[in-house]
Amino acid sequence: MLDEKDETILRMLRANSRLKTKEISKKMQIPRTTVHHRIRKMIEDGIIRKFTVIPDYKKIGIPVTAFILVSFLPTTDVKQREVAQRIAELEGVYEVHLISGEWDIIIKVRSSSLERIGELVINRLREIKGVGKSVTCGCFFTTKEEP
Repeated sequence: MLDEKDETILRMLRANSRLKTKEISKKMQIPRTTVHHRIRKMIEDGIIRKFTVIPDYKKIGIPVTAFILVSFLPTTDVKQREVAQRIAELEGVYEVHLISGEWDIIIKVRSSSLERIGELVINRLREIKGVGKSVTCGCFFTTKEEP
């Protein structure tokens, strides 16, 4: 379990993973070695899985985001988790979640255009064994997004 100091460190790193231990220790008014030890412990415990970069997707040429809802078509030789894993390996796929409700899988994709996302759905996604029907929802604007 995390204590209040660990939660604060984690929150600060989620906001900016480039923060140095010196900056964190100054803001929290605790020794730098304590911050370093706590970060290392969270990494070892698997609480912090990785440090990453969040690009400005518009500036790198993939400004369009869409969410695709997929129904799983059960067969004897393919499991839903296998289908999700195959989907996750497609270029342009950023997230894949198994969900409850009317749909079985939700996918977050990014591309240069909605047409390219359509090509992904028609030419690659629907070719995966176990993928039933799908609905693609284009994203107009993102208010909040976390890595």
